[in-house]
Amino acid sequence: MEKQIKRRATVYALTGALLAIILGTLCYTIGTSPTIPIPMAPLSLNRFSSYSELVNFVKTQSEPLIWWLPDYSLNVPKGVEGTNLDYSHTNIQVAGVDEADIVKTDGTYIYFIAQGKVFVIKAYPVEEARVLSQIIIENGEPKELFLYQQRLIVISVNCSSVSSRDGTQTIISIYNVEQPETPQLLKQFTFSGSYLNSRRIDEYVYLIIAKTAIVINETWVPLPTISIDAKTYEIPATAIHYFNTSDNYFSFTTIFALDVSSFSFSNITLLLGCASNIYMSKTNLYLTVPGRESTTICRIGINKEKIFLAAYGAVPGRILNQFSMDEYAGFFRIATTTGHVARVKEQANAENNIYILDMNLTIIGRLEHLAKGEKIYAARFIGDRCYLVTFKKVDPLFVIDVSNPVKPRVLGKLKIPGYSDYLHPYDATHLIGIGKNTVEAEEGDFAWYQGIKISLFDVSDVNAPKELDKVILGDRGTDSPVLRDHKALLFSKEKQLLVIPIVIAEIDESKYPHEIPPNVYSRYTWRYIWQGVIVFRITQDSIILRGKIPHLPENQEEISPYSPAAVKRSLYIEKVLFTFSEVKIKITSLIDLAIIKEISLKD
Repeated sequence: MEKQIKRRATVYALTGALLAIILGTLCYTIGTSPTIPIPMAPLSLNRFSSYSELVNFVKTQSEPLIWWLPDYSLNVPKGVEGTNLDYSHTNIQVAGVDEADIVKTDGTYIYFIAQGKVFVIKAYPVEEARVLSQIIIENGEPKELFLYQQRLIVISVNCSSVSSRDGTQTIISIYNVEQPETPQLLKQFTFSGSYLNSRRIDEYVYLIIAKTAIVINETWVPLPTISIDAKTYEIPATAIHYFNTSDNYFSFTTIFALDVSSFSFSNITLLLGCASNIYMSKTNLYLTVPGRESTTICRIGINKEKIFLAAYGAVPGRILNQFSMDEYAGFFRIATTTGHVARVKEQANAENNIYILDMNLTIIGRLEHLAKGEKIYAARFIGDRCYLVTFKKVDPLFVIDVSNPVKPRVLGKLKIPGYSDYLHPYDATHLIGIGKNTVEAEEGDFAWYQGIKISLFDVSDVNAPKELDKVILGDRGTDSPVLRDHKALLFSKEKQLLVIPIVIAEIDESKYPHEIPPNVYSRYTWRYIWQGVIVFRITQDSIILRGKIPHLPENQEEISPYSPAAVKRSLYIEKVLFTFSEVKIKITSLIDLAIIKEISLKD
C-alpha cells in the first residue's frame, strides 16, 4: 500500500509539473497572439445536465489534455450541493474595493510576507518597532494578504499537492490578530486549483480559483473541490456553467465569496478557457478570458455573500491588464488591442479600440482603429474620460471622451519621447505617468527604451494635454516593480509624496569612447549601481527629488532587481516611512529622510 501511495504521488507530481509547463505555454500564446477584428457571435450559456456530459464536452471541445493513470479510484468525499493614525493603504483601482497585497497595516501593526512566511511587526510608536511573531502556513507558501479589523486573511499556494490532481492548491487562512504576538488560526479553506485574483469589500472576500479540466483515462474529469478545515466537498457537474464554444483548453473557474466574520460562504463555478484579468466594482466582478481573436467577458453580480452570473459577452481584441476595464454610470468600458506590432512598418497591423457595453455586456459604443501599428502600454478610465498610452516610437497620450456611451471620441493627444506603463490620477486634471524613456532607432520603425521616466501631465485642456514636468532615472537596464505592479507605488496628494522602489543601472562610458549607442543591454556595458526607494515631492506643477533611501551600499555586487535586498513595497504611518525588502525593513523620517531604525528579517 505504501509503495502504491508513493507511486500515485510520483505520477501526480510529474503530471502536475508537465501540465503547468503546457498550460503556461498555452496561456502565453493565447495572451500574445495576433488579434483580428471580427463580428462577435452571441455566446450561449449552459449548465451540464450530468457528469458524463461534462466529460464529453471537455474531450470534444478542447485540445486533448488527456492523462493515463493507473486504474484506481480516489476516495474523495461527495459534498453537499483601526485607529486614528494617519497611514497609507494599498494602491487600489476602485475606492472601497480592496486588493490583496504582500503588506498590510492598521497603523499600529504591519503584516508583511517575506521568506515564505508572514511577519507580524509592531510599527507604531516607532521606538517600539520590532518583529512580534511569524506565521507559517502548513503545506502552503503565503502570496498575498487582506486585513479587516482584527482578521488577517492569508492567501497561500501549494504547488506540489498530490490531492489537487493538477499539482496546485490554494489555501485561505483566517487569523485572529487581536493578540499579534500569538495569532490564532480561526478557519482554513483549501481549494483545488491555482489562485488567480481576489478582492475585498468590507468583511467579504472574493476569491477567484482556476483548476484545469483534464480528462483521465478518457472517462474521468476531476472536479474542483473545497476543503473546510478537514472536510472536503466536490462541486457537482450539474452546478457548473459553460459556454458552448471550443477553446485550446478549459479550466474550472470558481468565484468564492466568504464572510470573514461569520465564515459563511457561497460559490459559483464556470468552465472557461484561460481566465486572466479581473475588474471589480462595488456590485459586479468582471472576469475576462482571452482568445485568439476576441476577449470573452463574464459579469458576476455581487451583493455581500450572494454572487450570481449576471451577463456575458465578448469584444474584439485583447486587454493589457485590469486598468483596461472600468464600470461607470451603469456601463462597462474596455480598451483592447488587435493585430500585432513589428519593427518593420509594413508588417505591423496593430490597432487599438475602446468599447462601451451595457449591463447585458452588449456593445453599444465603439471607437476603433486608434494608433495603427502601435499597442496599448497603459490605460486608465476616470469618470467621463479615458486616458490611453500607445507606443512604438513615441508616446501618444490620448484623451478620450466616454461621457456619451454610444459615441466615444478622441478629444486630444500628446506625442512625446518615451512611454508610460502605468497612469495614476493626481487630481481631476493631472496625471502621473511612470514608464521608460526612449530613443528612436535609426533603422526600423521602433525605439530603444532607456531609463525610468516619471511624467506629470496636465489634462485640464482636453484638446491639448501637455507634459508639465518629468524626471529620468538611470540608464538602460534601470528597473522598478511599479512598471508591472501598481501596488508597489506609494502616493499621497495631501503629503505631496511619491515613492517608488527602483534598481538603477548606469552605462560604463569607458566601453564607448565616442558615443554610447541607445541599444546597449549587457552586464559588460552597464551595471546596477544602486537600489532602494526614491522619494519625490510632487505638486500640480512639478516633481522634485527629495532624496534616496538605499537598502544596500552603492556598487555592491548583490545589487539586482532579483536580489533579496531589492525593495518591494513602502508605506507611511504618520510622519514615518517604512520600506520593505525580503531581508529587512528600513524606517525613515518623512521630515528629513533621516534613518530612524532597521528591522532585520533574517533568522
